[in-house]
Amino acid sequence: KFTNFTIVMPLTFQTNVLTELRKWRLNFIEHHKLQMRQEKEKHAAHVRQLTNQMENLKELLHTYEISIGRKDEVVITNLTQALEMKKERIELMRKFTLWRIQQLKAKQEEYANRIADRQFQAALKKKVWTAWRSLSEERWKEKVAKACQLRAEDVCVQLTNDYEAKIAELTATLEQTKAEILRLHSEREQYEDTMKKAFMRGVCALNLEAMTMFQGK
Repeated sequence: KFTNFTIVMPLTFQTNVLTELRKWRLNFIEHHKLQMRQEKEKHAAHVRQLTNQMENLKELLHTYEISIGRKDEVVITNLTQALEMKKERIELMRKFTLWRIQQLKAKQEEYANRIADRQFQAALKKKVWTAWRSLSEERWKEKVAKACQLRAEDVCVQLTNDYEAKIAELTATLEQTKAEILRLHSEREQYEDTMKKAFMRGVCALNLEAMTMFQGK
């Protein structure tokens, strides 16, 4: 598992992960050894108890052997069967204790391997997530910059079109204003010319009337 991801993971990160896993494994092994030592002590105490029981049974057997001569065959057979049953029970208990210790050891090793694999998978997922997030942020920044550039270009084009339309409108208004000014100048000139003509006609009429009056006198 560690060899397959050597190319993906940096050497320092891989070394740190391996160091932490080794430390954790050593701690777990020490804890497992302590538990095994405790189980062995319990087993030794149980064996001592069974040994004491066997010694007691041996003494009882010795007592029974002493009294064999005074008892009949039925009593001897019953005592022998009871002793054999007791021995078988003690043997079964001893085997069961050993089997239980082996099962506990196997479960502890399986649990340790599962925890180590889980820690490795979590570290690997975190590494992949960090790389993916960094790449996503870079792509997001590029998309945002491109979108901003496109939006700025659209705004510039829109502003240019608006200003051109406004300039065209103002130009048309200016042309209309110029035409109106020319028209007003023309009307003013015509009005002035009309006024001059009317004034001249008035002067001529006064002159004629004055001449008529003077001729009459």
